[in-house]
Amino acid sequence: MAIAHQLNSLNTLDKLSWTWQGHHIQYTVRGEGQPLLLIHGFGASLGHWRKNIPVLAKSGYRVYALDLLGFGGSAKPALDYHLELWQQQIVDFWSAHINQPTVFVGNSIGGLLSMMLLANHPEIAAGGVLINCAGGLNHRPDELKLPLRLIMGGFAKLVSSPLTGKLIFDSIRRKHRIRRTLYQVYRDRAAVTDELVDMLYDPSCDLGAQKVFASVLTAPAGSPPLELLPKIDLPLLILWGEKDPWTPIKGAKIYQELAATEPQVEFASIPNAGHCPHDEKPEIVNKYILNWLDKFTLSHSARS
Repeated sequence: MAIAHQLNSLNTLDKLSWTWQGHHIQYTVRGEGQPLLLIHGFGASLGHWRKNIPVLAKSGYRVYALDLLGFGGSAKPALDYHLELWQQQIVDFWSAHINQPTVFVGNSIGGLLSMMLLANHPEIAAGGVLINCAGGLNHRPDELKLPLRLIMGGFAKLVSSPLTGKLIFDSIRRKHRIRRTLYQVYRDRAAVTDELVDMLYDPSCDLGAQKVFASVLTAPAGSPPLELLPKIDLPLLILWGEKDPWTPIKGAKIYQELAATEPQVEFASIPNAGHCPHDEKPEIVNKYILNWLDKFTLSHSARS
C-alpha cells in the first residue's frame, strides 16, 4: 500500500517551467517513445494525472502534462479566458517541446480541448482520448431551464463583481466545500483524499485565482462537440464514467453512435466511476488507453 501511494503521489512528478507569452507555465514530462499530452479539466492541474503518467511512461510513451494558464502551478494573469486561448497555449507548447504527431488525452474541458486540437490542428495530432468530455466551457443559455438559467446568470454576475466576487470565491474554495463537491462527482469517496483536496485548494490561494474563476465562469461556451466531430479524421477513444452527474452518460450518445459506425472510434463506459475516472479508476482507464494505443495509433503511425 505504501509503494502504491508513493507511485500515485503528486510529489513524484517533476515540475518544469516554460514561459509562454510572458507567463510562467508549469509542465512535466516522463518516459520515451510516442508522445502523449495530458490535458486537465476545470480547476484541476497536471497532478490530476499522477496515477496515469507513471504507468503510461513505463509502457513506451513520452508523456507530457501541463497546467493550463490560470490553473495549477501556472501563472494567473488578469485575462479573458476562453478555450481558444488554451488551444493556442497547447499548440505553442507542442511546437516548443514535442514536434511529433501527438495523442491528446483530456478530461472534461481537457477532453473538449483535445477534440478542438484534432479538428483544428490535425497536422500535430495522431489521435485523441476523451474522458468524460465536456460539452462546453460553460452551459449554453439554452441548455438551462428556468429558473436555473436566471440563478446561474445572477451567480456569474456576483462572482464577477468587485464588491462580492472575492467573498463568494473565498467561500467556494474552502477545503470542506471542495471535498463536498468532489463527493458529488466521484462515485468512490475513498478516492477523495487530502492530497486531492489540497491539489485543488492550493492554486486557489494564488494571486489572481478569483479573477480567473470569474472570467472562466462568464466565458463563451465554445464550439460544441457536434460541430467538431465531423472535422475529425483521426483515431478516437472515448471513455465515460457511467455515474457522472456533471456530464451524464446519456450525453455520450453521440459518441456511442459514432463508435458503432466508425471503425477508428472506440467507446467504453467505466462502471461505478464519476466525472474523473482516470483518477477514480486509474487501473481500468490506463488499461483501456494502452490497449487502444497499441491497436490504433501505432498502426496509424506505421501507415503514415
